[in-house]
Amino acid sequence: MSTRDDTRLPIKLDSTCNGEFMPIPLSRQERDTNTLALEQADAAAKRTGRDRRQFLRSTCGAAATLLAFNQANAFMGKAGGKFDIDPEAAFDDQLAFEQLGGREFIFDVQGHYLPPNLAATLKPQCKEDNEWLSPDYMRCMGADSFIKDVFMDSDTDMMALSFVPSTAADEPISIEEAAVTREMVERLEGHHRLLLHGRCNPNQPGDMETMDELAEKWKVSAYKCYTQYGPNKTGFFLSDEDTGRPFIEKARKLGVKNIAIHKGIPFGRDSYEHSLCDDIGVVAKDYPDMNFLVYHSGYVIGEPERAFDPGHNEGIDSLVKSVVDNEVPKNSNVYAELGSTWRFLVTRDPGSAAHALGKLFKYIGEDNVLWGTDSVWYGSPQDQIQAFRTFQIDEALREQHGYPEITPLLRAKVFGLNALKPYDVSLDEVMKRADTDPLGRAKAEYANNPQPHFRTYGPKTRREFLNLLQLTGGKIT
Repeated sequence: MSTRDDTRLPIKLDSTCNGEFMPIPLSRQERDTNTLALEQADAAAKRTGRDRRQFLRSTCGAAATLLAFNQANAFMGKAGGKFDIDPEAAFDDQLAFEQLGGREFIFDVQGHYLPPNLAATLKPQCKEDNEWLSPDYMRCMGADSFIKDVFMDSDTDMMALSFVPSTAADEPISIEEAAVTREMVERLEGHHRLLLHGRCNPNQPGDMETMDELAEKWKVSAYKCYTQYGPNKTGFFLSDEDTGRPFIEKARKLGVKNIAIHKGIPFGRDSYEHSLCDDIGVVAKDYPDMNFLVYHSGYVIGEPERAFDPGHNEGIDSLVKSVVDNEVPKNSNVYAELGSTWRFLVTRDPGSAAHALGKLFKYIGEDNVLWGTDSVWYGSPQDQIQAFRTFQIDEALREQHGYPEITPLLRAKVFGLNALKPYDVSLDEVMKRADTDPLGRAKAEYANNPQPHFRTYGPKTRREFLNLLQLTGGKIT
């Protein structure tokens, strides 16, 4: 599909990845879905008296795109979930805003960016010149664009800035660089808008020793770990006596109650068992005063999600099985995060998206599902927000499996209310500041003439993915 501004759909269905899995190309049917959405956008634009570019930037454009996805999914027999939108929303701005807009508090607990000078520094090492690695392109993933994409072009109020798997030596963004972004927001008197994770893998030499500084100097809100990552491509379990448990106990001693764990999205077959959630229920039961935030919810990219099967220890079932087997109550200290999981499933496989959400609500708890988008790999998260505002699990699936209806209250919980407790955030304080801080005022003014680009930044092909591994010092697993 062309990259011209008037052909980028406001709801992005593409092969972009977050740098942690090989991009999965669109099928012919999925490419046809994008074509259908553009054709219907053209027709709707003419009916509303706008050109295509103007129309796609409107809320009607997002509504028309989601309606086209519904039509294509129905034609392909993809049942289980759909976008609950009045067809007239494609032509009526007020109706479109009523259905796709919102005033929920949105706290995105998984954000990323890369230093803009990284590509310029490492690009000469690449075997082939590649536009995707150019300094101009990578600048789009820097701090300035991060603030525009996340806070100006989406309804996001807060974000937790996280990290990619790495060692201290090859970390593409350090805690110091992350703090620069927080300082940028602080200069706008918006320091309540961005929290920081601290990367720590207890099986890597030196990582445990950095925990004190991360807590005391950088005031991290969580320690982020990758259990399938480590020396010699060997991971660890949080329940291991020599790594995981000392890590949890030190975090507790330092007063950092949140352990954010990448689970699912495996890095190849090496240490695959450590990408499973077998250890989550064990440590959640043993450390009830700690919070275990399961990033990606155990989902394996490209694999279907169906009703929970206790004999299927893969994907989200691995997380559900672990908490069920260890009798961890729902809505307690295990949280399921949606970064990349929601984005991949909602446009490609609405039935799997319905099962994924349904299982998490049913077994992890309606109060313990956290909103995350993995932006800015995927550009502005506004399309993920609009899709979630309108997505509904089919009634037949709800009745058969005991999934809840996605009500406005449940959406509000997922969008941000659920994250308040583990991240110890005062909603009243955040919203009071957001209403008056310079960033909030700038956003209100920007809304009079928004300039969204609907661009994504992550790798879209195998070549780009492998170049990213080289760029960040990663290893092909």
